[in-house]
Amino acid sequence: MILKPQYIAAEDRYADASVIYNRCGRSGVMLPKVSLGFWHNFDYQAPYERSRDITHFAFDHGVCHFDLANNYGPPYGSAEETFGKLMAEDFAPYRDELFVATKAGYDMWQGPYGDWGSRKYLFASLNQSLKRMNLEYVDLFYSHRYDPNTPLEETCQALVDIVRQGKALYVGVSNWPLEALKFGNEYLKAHDCPLLIYQGKLNMINRDPMEQGILEYCHQNGIGFIAFSPLAQGLLTDRYLNGIPADSRMAKNYFLKESALTPELLAQLNRWQAEATEQGITLAEYSLRWILKQQGVTSVLVGASSVAQLEKNIRVMK
Repeated sequence: MILKPQYIAAEDRYADASVIYNRCGRSGVMLPKVSLGFWHNFDYQAPYERSRDITHFAFDHGVCHFDLANNYGPPYGSAEETFGKLMAEDFAPYRDELFVATKAGYDMWQGPYGDWGSRKYLFASLNQSLKRMNLEYVDLFYSHRYDPNTPLEETCQALVDIVRQGKALYVGVSNWPLEALKFGNEYLKAHDCPLLIYQGKLNMINRDPMEQGILEYCHQNGIGFIAFSPLAQGLLTDRYLNGIPADSRMAKNYFLKESALTPELLAQLNRWQAEATEQGITLAEYSLRWILKQQGVTSVLVGASSVAQLEKNIRVMK
């Protein structure tokens, strides 16, 4: 039997703290400019040792914010279980240095109480998530999407009570339309549970949060903003500039359709690639830097299938 060496975090992980962190809205929370998302590459299909290496590298370089959701996998819950194993084996001594987020809002189990935004679902899901992740509480809990059929008062009050019960320190919302965001922000503020952050899809191709006024509203009201899918599932890298690789998500029809790569988009990608090359950086770095320059953005969420990939992406923090 070969025992794993005990993980000891790098002593200099906060050496550049004044550079790599942004304040989240008008709160006491500081988030790294690049945060690690567990949406892909941390499920049962991913080698555990690779997940371990990636999270170690992230934390060793100041990336202390890990973003999860109840249904990240496949199968659902597997990313949280991977994190729970990491927590038990490696990160327990560093719990108070971590900022861990999870979410509920998309389908998780069968029946009327395993989806959307009811109080029943949010509480049940978070209780399950805490068990999977080996945590007593999460630092941040999100309503993962707007539920048009549940009164917003019910969803918001559930978030308030989750904080009051000590199961989360802060709450956020993701994928909510602007009017729902405004209502939620006012409701939570009135109940002494301020909205910490909004999570939305933002990249150079999809600018919906900017065009819909969500980013501006967050900035004006002291709400942080964290961008997911900042590289548009790999489109905003050099991955597809010369064709579709056989092992790519697009070739496997995995979250990315071949129809997305139109001749017009390919021409634009090549223009951005030329601009990035002039600056001596990659297209991915160029894309991440663009997001971080937008007023009101706190952090970007990146996934990683290797330490080398993560190393390239976190260069934008400095």
